[in-house]
Amino acid sequence: MQREGIFREMKARRAYEKPSEKRTREKAEAIRRSRKAARKQAQREGLLPAPKKKVMDPRRQARPA
Repeated sequence: MQREGIFREMKARRAYEKPSEKRTREKAEAIRRSRKAARKQAQREGLLPAPKKKVMDPRRQARPA
């Protein structure tokens, strides 16, 4: 559901959003998406290193409930 943007849409519909604010938000989202796509493309081409994978620390284990 989070991936589909349902939570974001519910939050947006709680109150009125002025057209200028909506335009600004959508433009910022588009910039964020294009930067992410460019970063992923650079990683595929080998220009940027791949993100480091998180390693589970054996000392930090889930506590039993």
